[in-house]
Amino acid sequence: MPASFRGDFTEIPVIDLEPWWRGGRDRVALAHRVCYICHEVGFFVLVDHRVDPQLVDSVFSLSRRLFELPLEKKQLIDKRRSRHFRGWEAVGSEYTNNRPDIREQVDLWTEHPPRSPDVSPVYLRLLGPNQWLDDAVLPGFKGTMERWFEELGGLARTLLGVLSVGLGLAEGYFESIFGTEQMSLTKLIRYPSTPEGQFGVNPHHDAGFLTILAPGETAGLEVESPSGNWIPVPTVRNTFVINLGEMLQAMTGNYFVATPHRVFAREPRYSVGYFHGPSLETPLEPLAPLVANPRYRGAVAASPRHANAGFMARRSELQEGVGDMQSGYRASVYGEQLWNYFCRSYPDNVARHYPNASIG
Repeated sequence: MPASFRGDFTEIPVIDLEPWWRGGRDRVALAHRVCYICHEVGFFVLVDHRVDPQLVDSVFSLSRRLFELPLEKKQLIDKRRSRHFRGWEAVGSEYTNNRPDIREQVDLWTEHPPRSPDVSPVYLRLLGPNQWLDDAVLPGFKGTMERWFEELGGLARTLLGVLSVGLGLAEGYFESIFGTEQMSLTKLIRYPSTPEGQFGVNPHHDAGFLTILAPGETAGLEVESPSGNWIPVPTVRNTFVINLGEMLQAMTGNYFVATPHRVFAREPRYSVGYFHGPSLETPLEPLAPLVANPRYRGAVAASPRHANAGFMARRSELQEGVGDMQSGYRASVYGEQLWNYFCRSYPDNVARHYPNASIG
């Protein structure tokens, strides 16, 4: 398998997990193919994922019912009420690179016991409960989403095993370094039709580790190729779109890439994203087995795209004119990465709950 960067891509690859479930030599071959795609493209469409399609349908049905609720019902879980930044938000509440995203959404994170509001380091303040609508308002909300977290977490762990094997590591390598208080996110998203000159979500990298997106039935997601073209992601029923975040880019020494993407919805669009993450104190330095392997170092050095891959700019850097995804700053742990994300995307919320905290 070639180790160096080949160039451009014009379509999003499709990966069938069936050889992984079958086992044997085909399993290893698939793992190598997936890792090469993660090096070249950073996105793929996944089939034969073994997540119950009825669960996916149930989550989309629940999402539609939630967003169709009267405003006063949705405001019962307004994100501005949560010092852990969880809940419902109106269109235009989240900012990507100082520009509002034209989407309405609900954020749900893995639940852990909350820490003190003045705990240090500051990123531990992100731990806490979700805001749930009770069954009298939205029947099945909590139960359905808890099952979603369980099943999507299982798929994410499978994919991490695939990546581990493809990188020449033990299958459980990533899971072994993820810690005990893992923090993953689900976003329920409703995009109205996007006005010209704006985006449902502006061009960005994902800040986390591994993204599993249920894209729904309406097109709109686009991925930027190395040549600067925007490639539409196909919408295929009973598939997930998989992409990598900046954290995995950092931990592989830029061998894997967090590829820019955006959404322009020409008609109303629903999607559900699951963003798998480790414990907040998980370090982000390149993994020692990859640093020691000249194959991976050489592949990065041979590709300007990889060698020069940047990160999402912090809020202060954006104000100084740093390019949207050209930050040279490297967070030391996952929690710092998340805190920077909230400071960049929700500065008013951070100031509301933590007026004395740095907002990057």
